[in-house]
Amino acid sequence: MKTVRIAGVPEHFNLPWHLAIDSGDFEAVDLNLEWTDIPEGTGKMCQMLRDGSTDLAVILTEGIVKDIALGNACTIVQEYVSSPLLWGIHVNASSDFNQVGQLLDKTAAISRLGSGSHLMALVHAKQQNWNTEVPLKIVNTIDGAVNALTNGEADYFMWERFMTQPLVDQGVFRRIGQCPTPWPSFVIVCRNEYLEQHGAVVEHVLEIINNTTAEFKQIPSIDRTLASKFNQQVTDIQQWLQLTQWSQKKLNQQDFEAVQKELLALNLITKPSSYQQVVKS
Repeated sequence: MKTVRIAGVPEHFNLPWHLAIDSGDFEAVDLNLEWTDIPEGTGKMCQMLRDGSTDLAVILTEGIVKDIALGNACTIVQEYVSSPLLWGIHVNASSDFNQVGQLLDKTAAISRLGSGSHLMALVHAKQQNWNTEVPLKIVNTIDGAVNALTNGEADYFMWERFMTQPLVDQGVFRRIGQCPTPWPSFVIVCRNEYLEQHGAVVEHVLEIINNTTAEFKQIPSIDRTLASKFNQQVTDIQQWLQLTQWSQKKLNQQDFEAVQKELLALNLITKPSSYQQVVKS
């Protein structure tokens, strides 16, 4: 049996992977899919791809496009979620911040440098016509963000708005705005060395996950399953399911170039990558 290592965030987007693993879909084609949850997010997964501690990752589009441009030898083998990621802009519930405009020159909590929370803090600053040299506080995880905002070490935190909803419901965070990505949210990426040696294995993995995501919303009571697993209200999960579209196709060139254009404008990369070299045909 061939072992394939894959990493992703422990969030509702990735439940299809766990369902496919638990149902034995990968084992049926002689694959042992080893999933690793990465609560630190995209920055950590970029590091894992670089050092060879994972073969594939389900990762934020902007984060991996940036890291590939900076030398990470990986290929985007497929788009995974075609809908935008809805980033909530959160502050400590007891803070005096009530409007996004009050966050000018304030400190953003981010999971890691190069993570989605880092890049989107800069994208949001640019959209607001602020200075994009945003003060940053590295917090690693959502729990770290809670501590940083509670202790006054950071002023706001951007994270997927449904995953943070329990903290809003509990009165830990207050959401004062949101910022959708202007591109598809998640892609599946593979180390080039692994792809060259095991291309057929990667194709099997994609075929299985695509069959799972294509049918995911039709699974009976999937809204209740998600709500229970991720400590959410069923009504919030139902709204999230309406907004979220899984993909079974490759990332298109227009979206790829939109990401690169933004990264270049923010001086996060200095030279664009070739779509043909980065995205598997």
